[in-house]
Amino acid sequence: MEKHVIKARDVMHTEHLELDGMASVADALKAMQDADATVVIVRKRNEHDAFGLVLLSDIAKKVLARDRAAERVNVYEIMSKPVIPVEPDMDVRYVARMFDSFGLSNAPVVEDGKVIGIVSYRELVFDGLCKLIG
Repeated sequence: MEKHVIKARDVMHTEHLELDGMASVADALKAMQDADATVVIVRKRNEHDAFGLVLLSDIAKKVLARDRAAERVNVYEIMSKPVIPVEPDMDVRYVARMFDSFGLSNAPVVEDGKVIGIVSYRELVFDGLCKLIG
């Protein structure tokens, strides 16, 4: 029996938030609230740069817990960079294994050098696993 393959592109969240690294954390929080997002992709500065990622947990640990002013901290100061991208045609089983191996919870889905979506455990489980079990 042939295994049914669910790809990252089948489960990724296509609505995503991208900001410049120079944005303040306060600006990022406002944009995240407006977009109902929990993750921000930090844009590349040039073709030789890498994407960055900011999660709500980064803001909690690196700004809130350290009593730093969100208006005076730039996104680039707290982001994870470089991030490990996911290829759109990667089987969700391998995405889950990659998350486990590298301690990830979110990853950008990148095609032709552009972020086309974001995948997280939520999409992997609710969209990927639910489709696999039918």
